[in-house]
Amino acid sequence: MLTVDFARLPVGPGVRVLDLGCGGGRHAFEVLRRGADVVAFDMDQSELDSVAAMFVAMDKAGEVPPGAGGETVQGTALDMPFEEGSFDRVIAAEVLEHIPDDMAAMREIFRVLKPGGTAAITVPSFLPERICWALDEDYHTAPGGHVRIYTLAELSAKLKSIGFHIGPHHHAHGLHAPYWWIKCAVGVNNDDHPLAKAYHELLVWDIMKRPPLTRLAENLLNPLIGKSVVLYVRKPAA
Repeated sequence: MLTVDFARLPVGPGVRVLDLGCGGGRHAFEVLRRGADVVAFDMDQSELDSVAAMFVAMDKAGEVPPGAGGETVQGTALDMPFEEGSFDRVIAAEVLEHIPDDMAAMREIFRVLKPGGTAAITVPSFLPERICWALDEDYHTAPGGHVRIYTLAELSAKLKSIGFHIGPHHHAHGLHAPYWWIKCAVGVNNDDHPLAKAYHELLVWDIMKRPPLTRLAENLLNPLIGKSVVLYVRKPAA
């Protein structure tokens, strides 16, 4: 399930990409399939171990184009172990809302991005996130949870103040917002609730089958209740 639109963030052979806060590696795997070099970066070594194993499995399965490569690096977004201008692209998907000093993380993204390079920044959309916070305090107070709710205007203003040029945006995962509302309503940790289980099964089916009807429904819902907002920004070339 990809949040970033790679038509807006083109990657391919000869492009070096940082997947910041890669988690399970969903975007890193797609970058690798497209023939780029990707660094999957995260604080959680167990996640990185799984991502590294998948990189190996993809290579063995012939899913990695010649010349492409994937590696994992552990560290923090506030002090990344990369030289200035190391990457052509940066993906930070659902990361900044977890970091108390988000401006420091934004400055690090700006630093490691090459002049003229592009970053895709995704965070939870304001309205769906606000509803989740209202329904269940545990949703955002758990260790490592969300520490803020962004408006698009705030996110854009912060990134602009760092020096980024603000580009287009879009929303994603309109079908997922109701699932999280259900989860928060019945208890965010209550995975066995029948309604939450049923909706989760629907989402899994949709991800696997991608039928036209649900694709149409999500496209209609995204601008209204898309769970994530994706903003594309560019580091000035000069």
